[in-house]
Amino acid sequence: MDFETINKMDKATDKTLPGFAKLSLGLLFIVVVFLWSYTSHGNVPNNSFLIIGAVFGAYMAMNIGANDVANNVGPAVGSKAITMFWAIVIAAIFEAAGALIAGGEVVKTIKKGIIDPALISDPEIFIWAMTAALLSAALWLNFATSVGAPVSTTHSIVGGVMGAGIAAAGFAIVSWGTMAKIAASWIISPLFGGVVAALFLLFIKKNIMFQKDMVTSAKKFVPYLIAIMSWAFSTYLILKGIKHLIKVNFLTATLVGLIIAIIVFFLVKPLIEKSAQKIENTRVGINSLFTIPLIFSAALLSFAHGANDVANAIGPLAAINDAIIKSAVSSQVGIPFWVMAVGALGIAVGLALYGPRIIRTVGSEITELDQVRAFSIAMAAAITVIIASQLGLPVSSTHIAVGGVFGVGFLREFLDSSESKILSDIRKKLKKDKKILDKYEAELISLEEKDKKSKSEYIRVVELYKLIEEKIEQVRIEKRDFKAKKRVKYVKRDAIKKIVAAWIITVPAAALLSASIFFMIKGIMS
Repeated sequence: MDFETINKMDKATDKTLPGFAKLSLGLLFIVVVFLWSYTSHGNVPNNSFLIIGAVFGAYMAMNIGANDVANNVGPAVGSKAITMFWAIVIAAIFEAAGALIAGGEVVKTIKKGIIDPALISDPEIFIWAMTAALLSAALWLNFATSVGAPVSTTHSIVGGVMGAGIAAAGFAIVSWGTMAKIAASWIISPLFGGVVAALFLLFIKKNIMFQKDMVTSAKKFVPYLIAIMSWAFSTYLILKGIKHLIKVNFLTATLVGLIIAIIVFFLVKPLIEKSAQKIENTRVGINSLFTIPLIFSAALLSFAHGANDVANAIGPLAAINDAIIKSAVSSQVGIPFWVMAVGALGIAVGLALYGPRIIRTVGSEITELDQVRAFSIAMAAAITVIIASQLGLPVSSTHIAVGGVFGVGFLREFLDSSESKILSDIRKKLKKDKKILDKYEAELISLEEKDKKSKSEYIRVVELYKLIEEKIEQVRIEKRDFKAKKRVKYVKRDAIKKIVAAWIITVPAAALLSASIFFMIKGIMS
């Protein structure tokens, strides 16, 4: 299938799925979840909240798909390594696979230990609190998606659980130490992601892009870069994506990842050398070498994200299910397959219907991306999570990815501003060349005004015409280079303000909304 056909499919998707159709399909999924949970749990006592919880869990999962998944595929789409249509297809498949295959059989009832469930002795109150947490987090994500702000779904559910917990049992129920760590992640995550992404981009620029023979440099360094990516992603997947299937420590995961990276290096090196023979010695040519690795990174990030973040949608739902079945509050609960399926399918449906909005924000509305920059962001996403988890630092995958986008954008600004000396040199050269050109023209005019010219003067006139023509072309090229160097590519400040504001208010906004919903439920049920 060629790119023209794929682009037509992209445009056709936009035309055939207007807002009303997307809303209808989303509601259809929720109705299916409602009907299934109603018919399969009709004999369960007090099943009303289980059915409501299933509906809210489906709604939450759809919003995770619409907002959070953009971090995995946004840079790849923005760099044009892959089209929106295929990004959604790949991400939906791997998100659902990650959730179903490696999503885990047991999750903690309260995500990240935000509150102590033992302080809520009444199972009914606990069920109300988890219902309020689910709905508030989903509503906040829905709002954030509608304004194009990529926010942390983990922080959304954390805020929801915290707000409902405080409304149910007071401020003492909250683990404020954990909340302080989460607040710290607002700074740690984007900074880590931005620095790591910028360092990788700087390495690629210095060793490949700024070299005279870029193709030869690419043949030397790109296989190592892809091997490092394979090492990082293998370790990341083993630690974060399949931890529920196979229990391994960090050292084992790192060694297995290293073996995979060595194998990938020897497989990729001849392929890169072969591809390098067909590309031009330009930025576009070098960028093309990173297209396939970017597609793999989007798929692997989606798998790991589905395995980890599906708990944001199904954790409270699993807790509601367990509390209703056992009539008691547990700190850890088993996850029935139907609960896992609601989370996995909901993420895929939400991504397909509403994901493009945030994908565009991350991929193109913050700063201009190409394959090399997007590759640096993908590397930052994997490496930062690994380092931070081993140091015990709280991080958000959303904040890391967006921080990576900021990082590559600000590095470009820095490199552009550091070219002031180059601009000054070009200015001086332009002035010097113009003086030489004026001198040639003056000499030519003087010679042409003579009625009688010697043979040597005729030869000099021909010479001057040639020199003037060459100098004019040289000045034209220098002017073009000067304009290109002078053009600074800035990160869009409005996008930064909107995204950072959304990050800061996510937890308190979800908490306030959750507390309000809890009191509303309590008022209705009392």
